[in-house]
Amino acid sequence: MQDFAAAFGLAFDLILAADPALTEIVGLSLRVSLTAVLIACALGLPLGAALAVFRFPGRGAVIVAVSALMGLPPVVVGLCVYLLLSNAGPLGVLQLLYTPTAMIVAQTILVAPIVAALTRQLAEELHAEYDEQLRSLGVGRLQTLATLLWDGRYGLLTVALAGFGRAIAEVGAVIIVGGNINHVTRVMTTAIALETSRGDLALALALGMILILLALAVNAAALSLRGTAARAAYA
Repeated sequence: MQDFAAAFGLAFDLILAADPALTEIVGLSLRVSLTAVLIACALGLPLGAALAVFRFPGRGAVIVAVSALMGLPPVVVGLCVYLLLSNAGPLGVLQLLYTPTAMIVAQTILVAPIVAALTRQLAEELHAEYDEQLRSLGVGRLQTLATLLWDGRYGLLTVALAGFGRAIAEVGAVIIVGGNINHVTRVMTTAIALETSRGDLALALALGMILILLALAVNAAALSLRGTAARAAYA
């Protein structure tokens, strides 16, 4: 019990002192996850809105596929990206394996279906509400898509936050394609796994506390955005 208490004390000391190793790991985690979420949103937001607005043969199958991809096993994504980026793979010439870029690719693949599926649900609800009005005004499909994305911007920010929460907590895929290399690809989740196995509970606990704080911040921001969206709807 005393060892655990000492570990918690050391963990707080590391956070309060802004330990260089700790800040380096946290900084890389945020950089990788935020970049992956931005790319995933750039791909997923228009795709989800398009699935809500456009009607085409096989649309139902695409929606089912996108929804199913929300549950992609991270280790499978990591394996697929590894095979693509390894020296024997089709993209091996880029030499991206065991770099932050490879981790961004893996996280983007995991987050993009979540963003697309949640965006489609939100845009479909808005489209059902505004469809008649938009048609009466002669608004085209592409303009309708842009209108839905703008009108649902608060909800879409919540979608982006959900994607960030998924990305920042990822461990399986990033450890496969990143390798957990010190000062290169070591992020919070992989560092926690490594330091726990080493018995360095102080650093693992410090990183765990920061992860929990980030989760609380994401949830608080999501609730705040929902409140803002509700007020905007009644304004």
